[in-house]
Amino acid sequence: MKAAGRSARTRLRDRVAASDPGLLRLTAGLRTVGAIALTLGVLALFGVDVKHLVAGAMAAMVATFAIREKEPGPQAVTLALGLPVALASVSLSTLLTSWVVVGDAFFVVLIFSAVFVRRFGDRGTALGLIGFQVYFVSLFVGGKVSGLPGLWAAVAVAFASSAVVRFGVVPATPARILGLLRQAFRARLAQLIATQLDLLDAGPDDIDKTLERLRDGTARLHETALMIQSRLDEGTPDASTARLVQRRIADAEIAAERLGLLLLTARSAERADTLTLHLPGAPAPAVGHSPAPGEATEILRRDLTALRTLVLRPPAEARGTALSHLRNRLLGYRDEENLPEATAAVQDVFRGIGETARAVMGLRIALDGPQDESDDSPATARSREELDAEDAAIDAGEEAAEEEEETGLRRPTTRAAVQVAVGSSLAIVGGEFLSSQRWYWAVLTCWIVFINTASTGEILVKGYRRLLGTVLGVVAGIVLAGLVGNHTWTAFGLVLVLIFAMFYTAPLSYTLMSFFVTAMLGLLYTLLHTYSMSVLLLRVEETALGAACGIVAAALVLPIRTDRRTNELLGTVLERLTDVTEGAVDQLSGGPEADLLDTARELDQALGDLRAATQPLTHPITPLRARRDTAQYVVALLETCAYHARSLAATAELLPTHPSIAADPRLRGAVRRTVRNIEAIAAHVADDSAATQVETGPSIASLLEPDTAAGIPRYGRITGRVLRHLERLDEAVVGLARPLGVSVGAPQR
Repeated sequence: MKAAGRSARTRLRDRVAASDPGLLRLTAGLRTVGAIALTLGVLALFGVDVKHLVAGAMAAMVATFAIREKEPGPQAVTLALGLPVALASVSLSTLLTSWVVVGDAFFVVLIFSAVFVRRFGDRGTALGLIGFQVYFVSLFVGGKVSGLPGLWAAVAVAFASSAVVRFGVVPATPARILGLLRQAFRARLAQLIATQLDLLDAGPDDIDKTLERLRDGTARLHETALMIQSRLDEGTPDASTARLVQRRIADAEIAAERLGLLLLTARSAERADTLTLHLPGAPAPAVGHSPAPGEATEILRRDLTALRTLVLRPPAEARGTALSHLRNRLLGYRDEENLPEATAAVQDVFRGIGETARAVMGLRIALDGPQDESDDSPATARSREELDAEDAAIDAGEEAAEEEEETGLRRPTTRAAVQVAVGSSLAIVGGEFLSSQRWYWAVLTCWIVFINTASTGEILVKGYRRLLGTVLGVVAGIVLAGLVGNHTWTAFGLVLVLIFAMFYTAPLSYTLMSFFVTAMLGLLYTLLHTYSMSVLLLRVEETALGAACGIVAAALVLPIRTDRRTNELLGTVLERLTDVTEGAVDQLSGGPEADLLDTARELDQALGDLRAATQPLTHPITPLRARRDTAQYVVALLETCAYHARSLAATAELLPTHPSIAADPRLRGAVRRTVRNIEAIAAHVADDSAATQVETGPSIASLLEPDTAAGIPRYGRITGRVLRHLERLDEAVVGLARPLGVSVGAPQR
């Protein structure tokens, strides 16, 4: 009974960990709600009125979500500096209320400064955000000079409550967050293997849905790996540990992705190159009912289940003969003589299971420490020796990369500050025409659509989502206000629920977050006795006006057009792709060791930035259907390229320590055409008038002639794997040329 209960709790924990990696959304929601609840409780003890309760609640929310540093020490410093900034902001807002022109001019200066100080990092961003939002809080509650001491007290209590909840009630150290992210990685890895098991049994009617789940699971695993990568420096005790965890996470991710491709190949008529669909609605591969008849299918099903068990079993339960037997059997597939009798494609799947089991064992050692070796088979002992040799070879030395920094109006923070200042000035003027009392809603919307956006298209999409969420939130606000009536604490309780939902859904959907914000504001208006249908309709009008002013400012003042932004990011992706490919092949050809995993992660980050920048082009409301399809096709091909480049980097990382991998000098020549093609595409992207051409020719494998003098065979299994990745990469690069307008021709002689 206890075991069943523990198993249910473990499954629930893994499900939660997979849905919210690091529990970052849950932590943000709990911290904010806890800070607001504590603030309301303290202020209620002193019998303050509803206006100051609302001001305290909003200030507590600002003090909590504005802090962005990862370490507790810097967080405390920023919070301490934020209090005088907040007190000064609320004082100036209250004092300048009667001086309309002066107050509006100062508000514009404050907005410019709040965006401009983002150049100073997380602390500058937080202090600018606090200054702007607290100024808005005073406008929202209608602060008066006579009530200024009460506002000071409410703000001070809010900041103190935020500190208590952040550091005492809901603490989150970098090491703890990294530990939760590791747990999320395991849970998502297990979910991906479960989906691969479903792919094994999927019939023609379910294959589309199963493939979609397989793609989503692979993308979610990759997302978690990137989140871990971003927190290794703060969450690990030293650089050597960080490098070890980084390598083992990369190994497990790539092995799991390769296993999915091998399964898909075993079920398909053709070799699978990528899990990405190049175009929406593209047909699924032609598949049969099972990858192999009879016994081989049952063995695959059994071994995939065993692999999932190895991933999920907690460290405390990871000892024992049964689990050792599973591990030994799976690792045995790394030896040719242990492969079951089956077709070549199915035997590749068994090899993939063996390599994934090795990656899982390496991950467990890196995350949980030394494992029980008493029941090791020869194959397991050999795998453990390989892992130990790799661990010992990790070089912790790192060189900080220096990036060229733009200056003047070309600097992103300066440009954004000018744009938002102009947009806010327009919003103030237009908002005053709509309402002399609620004009600041237009300014708030204009401010918000500029946050985390870098092009006119991104601002347009964000403004649209903000407006849609606001319209839906107004409807919800009307319903909730009617239900709550004059019940103050019921309204505050619902406000807390809506705030938690707002922070929990913010990373998932901006429209949904805007919905919860607007519904919450409807309740706050009810508490302030200023609620009416006209007020909520005015909220929609001011939101539309603010979004329009932001779009106009972004389009006319120092504009960054979406195509220019995407071209710049596309050039960066191609540059990183060249770095990873050349570095990996050079090392596989016998060149010096390089920091390939970091370079591969830079490629992933650049591709993520490009994917986000193309959202305006791929959004469902875009009228440019052909352009949308082209953008989706290009991003899909780049994802294919990134997968094969990551796999090359991971194989090259094994070269110095893996006894079965030897350098093959002939690989260096085989990659030259691919690199030239990438450079040709990059040159065309940078200057579309450049006369560049992508070359095609014989397969990459055919470029490796046997070196009979040196006794080198045509190529072995590892070199064959490298060649397969190079061939798929070469094909994907040639595929990129056509949608990007680069001519394709035969090699010049």
